[in-house]
Amino acid sequence: MLLINRSISRCLLPHSFTLTPKIPSISVHNALWTTTRSNSAGGKQTKKQNLLRYPALKLEETMPKFLKSVQPLLSDREYEQTEEMAAEFQCGQGAHLQKLLEKLAACEENWLAPRWMKTAYLGYREPVTIYSSPGMTFPLMNFKNLDEYYSYTSKLIMAMIKFKKRVDDGLMPISKIGEFELDNSQFGVVYGTCRIPLPEVDDIEYNPTSQHVTVIYKNHFYKLPVYNKHGNILNAKILGEQLKRIAETETSLGTPIGILTTDQRENWAQAYMELSKCDGNCSSLKCIQSSLFTVSLDQCVPYTENDKYNVYAHQVVHGGGSTQNSANRWMDKTIQVIVNPNGMSGFCYEHSPAEGQPIALMTEYITKILPQASEFEDGSSENYECASKLQFCEPSNCLQEKLQQAAQNIDKLSQNFDMHVLHYKSYGKEFLKQQKLSPDSFIQMALQYAFYKLHKCAGAQYESAHLRIFYGGRTETIRSCSNESVAFAQAMINAACNDATRVKLLTLAVNGHRQFTNMALQGRGIDRHLLGLKLMALENNLPVPKFYSSPGYVKSTHFRIATSQVATKNKAFMCYGSSTDDGYGCCYNPRDNDMFLAVSSWTSNQETSSVEFAKSIEEALDRMREILVKTGETKKRSNGKDIAGKK
Repeated sequence: MLLINRSISRCLLPHSFTLTPKIPSISVHNALWTTTRSNSAGGKQTKKQNLLRYPALKLEETMPKFLKSVQPLLSDREYEQTEEMAAEFQCGQGAHLQKLLEKLAACEENWLAPRWMKTAYLGYREPVTIYSSPGMTFPLMNFKNLDEYYSYTSKLIMAMIKFKKRVDDGLMPISKIGEFELDNSQFGVVYGTCRIPLPEVDDIEYNPTSQHVTVIYKNHFYKLPVYNKHGNILNAKILGEQLKRIAETETSLGTPIGILTTDQRENWAQAYMELSKCDGNCSSLKCIQSSLFTVSLDQCVPYTENDKYNVYAHQVVHGGGSTQNSANRWMDKTIQVIVNPNGMSGFCYEHSPAEGQPIALMTEYITKILPQASEFEDGSSENYECASKLQFCEPSNCLQEKLQQAAQNIDKLSQNFDMHVLHYKSYGKEFLKQQKLSPDSFIQMALQYAFYKLHKCAGAQYESAHLRIFYGGRTETIRSCSNESVAFAQAMINAACNDATRVKLLTLAVNGHRQFTNMALQGRGIDRHLLGLKLMALENNLPVPKFYSSPGYVKSTHFRIATSQVATKNKAFMCYGSSTDDGYGCCYNPRDNDMFLAVSSWTSNQETSSVEFAKSIEEALDRMREILVKTGETKKRSNGKDIAGKK
């Protein structure tokens, strides 16, 4: 899952809000990322982005916001204790750590970025599978035969290389929040990137000029060049012929080397060392790691109409276990393209180098051009190198044991992954816009209400906000659980409360969430600042302040609801695992007139159920629409009109 509690925080996709925030006075930095556009003379112009340096916030600004955010999660006694520990921290150790952080921020363009990479990702020791790497679906296809399957996959590959050319040519548009540009540098780090397993802290390698992809079929690995010898993109037909040749060559399953990448990072690091003892393996590993991305040609998995989305989620997130497609993966690659003959396809992406924005825009681009035959008529059909198989040595006894262990672990993990995808069809963004309510904030309140209704308590809820106004910016946490959200949830389950009051409380909760979102997008959130102070203690060999063991800090960072909005017009969704043993993951795609909500939890926890939470969300969305409609009709009548608007 995108890391929250098990590491530091869950990082997901940025929101599609249009905001004009008041940015604090921070110096501007010319980013290394450049955007190239053609000028009127037919030449090219290169423009450097003007981005903000990431600041060290003031402690006196962060602590009151922190205390307000923890109130709905604590008893009176716990809050008093947290308040005392916060005051002691602010005046004592916190003040000293603040000076260290301010000194660091003065000499680094983004003090958080490298530390976030290490703390939240490369130092994280749980599997990237489910815990860290999300799956993104494409619209479900209907392949009539294998030739259509190979043709679709080859077009998908070609489309991804075309998207890369847009990135390399600097043609990605620069988005803004108000007058401030958003950093585009993440678009340049998703191709050719791979995580390298090492003891304690992994490494990451970038190969943006790579000329090939890795195709995985029945656990066999192939190097497939996607450019010809002159550097031109290969035609989709040529790529499709080679995919078919690979599939026809391999009639039996190979050694499941890929399953090692699904395991815990320490296990995988040890297996990697054993795997690297054979010189022949090293060249194959390097070829996989340096490829632009991997393409998994999976074995067909059956599904029914009722469970298709749930099966889809399991396949793109982890591959279904050792008896299905989990060995047909290389989980360390930033981008894994997954295509199944049953019509399911999508991405699984390793989260270390970037947030989901490059993946989201890539998905939109691909699904837009895939139906257009003319997009795949160009490309080179000559002077190219054919696909070649990557060889691995016969596994040693030690490696055989690690393969068996990895298979057992992924089976246990995948069976514990409780996934339920809710396709909510009653309404979508259009209805909410008519109500003049932010769709994202509204859905966040629906999740709060659904959790409260199901578990009879408030749950710390995480939503990510991007920090792309800053050089190298990643994410900040939106703390969606608030006094206002809890007041709304309580009113909804209180039979004595009337609908007018409920709507008023809903509006207050939505507006409160919007305000926190604005603050987080400006880099004025809570969590990254407090993380920075803690890291200052660790980096300077100082004791970690007791404040970090206070009831408020512990409970408010135990995110029982890990959420993100990944909006696409496609009939598709993103999914990932829950960040806590007793919580849920929920990634949602609000479309114009419906919504997809991918809910996850762990079967090992008796208190949680993805099916029950999805049901509670559905009921919450229904009930919230009902009170809006009822109060809207009452308002019309009170203005002297009936429902139809007649006098």
